Amino acid sequence: MKNILLLIFLSFFVVSISAQYEYEPSMQNPFGKLNPAAYPQTADFEPLIGVSECISESRAADGSWNSEVNMLWKWKYIMNGMAVQDETLKEDGLHSGSIRQFNADSSKWYVHYYASASASPALPVWEGSKVEENKIVLYRRQAAPNGTDGYYRLTFYEITDESFNWVGEWVDLGETFSYPTWKISCIKQK
Repeated sequence: MKNILLLIFLSFFVVSISAQYEYEPSMQNPFGKLNPAAYPQTADFEPLIGVSECISESRAADGSWNSEVNMLWKWKYIMNGMAVQDETLKEDGLHSGSIRQFNADSSKWYVHYYASASASPALPVWEGSKVEENKIVLYRRQAAPNGTDGYYRLTFYEITDESFNWVGEWVDLGETFSYPTWKISCIKQK
């Protein structure tokens, strides 16, 4: 009898916990689900959720473009569907990821970036918003190598359910000049 009561209790406990975290990644939903209680803007990254095959290109020190690198870009909902996390897995072994949270008070996304190349005691943060139906722009204050004040701007653009593009570029404060240093094009796989 004790074993049956214990089994009933454990079954109730497991069902209770899984219902409490029903928007987390699971066997049924490997990329999680958007929590209906999340800010509506949390859906800005919805078309990117899943796995995409991408081509990454970055600038060499001499200003030319390095060879293309194949990469997987994986996106999922985290924190029970209240935020978004992404991870890049690149053939060159330089992996990275971000945690993306929307803040209703500022009406901005805050994106915390990390990379496998080095562990940082403080993660760099970009902030921004969806500026058009298929475009999200994020900024981080950063001086150019010559000391000119500006931003490093990240832009997701041409976002559809099948593909998206991304560019990282330095821009001056007025955004009249830009210098792309990294670009990625992606095709959604699942």
